[in-house]
Amino acid sequence: MKHFNLAQMLKDDQLITVPAYETQVLPGEKKEAITTKGIVWLKGIDFKEGTVDIDLRGKDAFLNSFLGIAFYGTDTSTCDIIYFRPFNFHHVDSSRWKWSLAYMHIPDHNYAKLRKEHPGVYESAIVNAPQADAWFHATIVIRNRHASVFVNHSDKPSLEVALLNNRSDGLFGIYSYGLTNDFANLIITP
Repeated sequence: MKHFNLAQMLKDDQLITVPAYETQVLPGEKKEAITTKGIVWLKGIDFKEGTVDIDLRGKDAFLNSFLGIAFYGTDTSTCDIIYFRPFNFHHVDSSRWKWSLAYMHIPDHNYAKLRKEHPGVYESAIVNAPQADAWFHATIVIRNRHASVFVNHSDKPSLEVALLNNRSDGLFGIYSYGLTNDFANLIITP
């Protein structure tokens, strides 16, 4: 098990960031938190499989807050991504709840292709979904070409998928699209 202090890693230049997105240490109650957008890779990490624990906080901004992890990456355009859409967690249109959590492999299997060709397989609602703008915890188990995602220490996975790539290792990072989103308390257990 390895604990990654994202704020300290940013200060120590141990994160590969996109300069235009201004990754910053997040002031406040979570002392190890950063806020960013884009994919931020952790330097020197060759992720194979294991359990990822992380705290995340998005925004209740319709179609503007996507956040999660990226793994098995070769670069920011080729990787697997497990991510949350907080604006769907408690949307007034309950039919959107099924799109709260998703997996995709870019560039070959983006969310639009997967939603069209495999509806309800690579996206799901969240068991006991948190508030859209609140911190929540995710445990993501990646093992034997499968991923399971547990939210806020639930014993029932909110998403279980077979991975769609042919890689078994690569870059590991955090994923934030749209507005900036917040990340803290990253632990990887091989």
